[in-house]
Amino acid sequence: MHVLATAGHVDHGKSTLVRALTGMEPDRWAEERRRGMTIDLGFAWTRLPSAATVAFVDVPGHERFVSTMLAGAGPVPAVLLVVAADEGWMPQSAEHVDALSALGVRHGLLVITRSDLMDPALALDDARRHLAGTPLADVPDVAVAAPTGAGVAELRAALDHLVAGLPVPDPDADVRLWVDRAFTIRGAGTVVTGTLGAGRLRVDDELELRTAAGTRRVAVRELQCLGASVGEARGVARVAVNLRGVPRENVGRGDVLLTPGAWLGTDLLDVRLHGARTDAVAPDPRDLPAELTVHVGAAAVPARVRPLGPDTARLRLRHPVPLRIGDRALLRDPGRRVVASGLTALDVRPPALDRRGAAARRAAELAVLPAVADAAGELARRGIARRADLVTMGVAPRDVDGVAAVRAARWLVDPARAAALADAIADAVAAHDAADPLDPGLPVEAARRVAALPDARLVEAVLEGGALRLRHGRVVRDGERTLPAAVRSAMDALREQWEREPFVAPEADRLAALGLGPRQVASLVKAGELMRVADGVVLPPGSDERALEALAAAGEEFTISAARQVLGTSRRVAVPLLELLARTGRTARTPDGRHRII
Repeated sequence: MHVLATAGHVDHGKSTLVRALTGMEPDRWAEERRRGMTIDLGFAWTRLPSAATVAFVDVPGHERFVSTMLAGAGPVPAVLLVVAADEGWMPQSAEHVDALSALGVRHGLLVITRSDLMDPALALDDARRHLAGTPLADVPDVAVAAPTGAGVAELRAALDHLVAGLPVPDPDADVRLWVDRAFTIRGAGTVVTGTLGAGRLRVDDELELRTAAGTRRVAVRELQCLGASVGEARGVARVAVNLRGVPRENVGRGDVLLTPGAWLGTDLLDVRLHGARTDAVAPDPRDLPAELTVHVGAAAVPARVRPLGPDTARLRLRHPVPLRIGDRALLRDPGRRVVASGLTALDVRPPALDRRGAAARRAAELAVLPAVADAAGELARRGIARRADLVTMGVAPRDVDGVAAVRAARWLVDPARAAALADAIADAVAAHDAADPLDPGLPVEAARRVAALPDARLVEAVLEGGALRLRHGRVVRDGERTLPAAVRSAMDALREQWEREPFVAPEADRLAALGLGPRQVASLVKAGELMRVADGVVLPPGSDERALEALAAAGEEFTISAARQVLGTSRRVAVPLLELLARTGRTARTPDGRHRII
């Protein structure tokens, strides 16, 4: 299926044209038929000579209903621009074209209606003159007299040619279905309609329904396409979705159905402004009102405008909207009823501007920022990002998975940022060790804070391949640690003693005389220079293994007294040493209270 929207001035024959093409009545309400003008969105469809099906979103042309017109045309890839031969180009013709151009619609047909009332050549020349410089400047044209059927066959052939050249949507794309109608059907419940631009919908699918009030999970109870129930619909398509368990008052025009977890809802974005015409200069953001309405998809959201650069601005939306980098939208002044500007989303998760000069720096960044969700570029600009966030911003998953990055715990760090963070951590470790050489290394959490990393698991990842490593929950330098001169001298004295008496633990006064108080001893134990057997009992590292070897030579079983004699030490040391060996599963007690090696 292909979906097109009508556009043009009020009472130029849009609905009449759709009726002539489809044989269906697009005006749904009696009031519309009575007044002879479309005041809400209408829908109809037909099969073309090629057997392709085309559906029409018939939009109102009156200036009071431009917001409704944008709700119907926003998600549609092509347009039928209608100009009456007997009236020619009119104000709403211009506003509709400006809006469509700003939204990036470049495919369509120019249809001169009422060609039986006046020579269509004059209106055609007038329309071509007004279309010059817009993306629709070169669309084909057809003259039609709908009441008589003149030109309808030619129009159907032109439609065939148009739809054959439309971009092919990705059936695996994430769903973003803007709701343009919501109503209740007796026995079925709430039904919403919209234009599915890409992706696919299936019966029983779970979706996110995002409204101004928040997000909730919903399920597809039934799916219709062109009035018939279907099990699956693929974009582009007009669909009606029967939602299970959703009250009608909880959903309306401008709300959106989404693939769960695939879209970032943002109420703050940086944009590039552009004129409606391709040759027009972008409006100066400083000349725009501070408050405008953003039209995207079928939504119309009030927004505050903060100028940044000559053609860039920051928008604060009244409520979050699912947007991605590169999305096109429209700024409109509802008070003056004019299109203020088109826009392209450059950043849907922009940085805060809370420091002096931040706005000017941001403007400089945006001036050269492409409106493309590029994995390497986005990661380089952000430094650190979640994989899922990059995808929801619009970066293709395969590009995220292939980008050069330091990865841990679903986080990605730009390689240049990772190197800078590793240097910062190294400086912090060096400063810590210089201030407290007996307590080497920085706790991982402290290292995380130094580098402002969002997850402690990233610390090891950014340090990989460098001179720092993790040991016992601390970031330490590789290589042998150098002790302060006084401590080194004290340790030399202890080692000299232990060469003669390897299992004799120095008393507290002996340690104090050497300048090793409780803090120094604790630091030496942590650094692996001493082995703490029990409170107040320290020996050289590895004394437990050496004691086990000595005891093994004394026989299969031994008493504490025997162990003390074999080790040449006191009961103060022998008892906790044997308890350590038993606690670590290397010795066991016998029924008669002796000890044996396992």
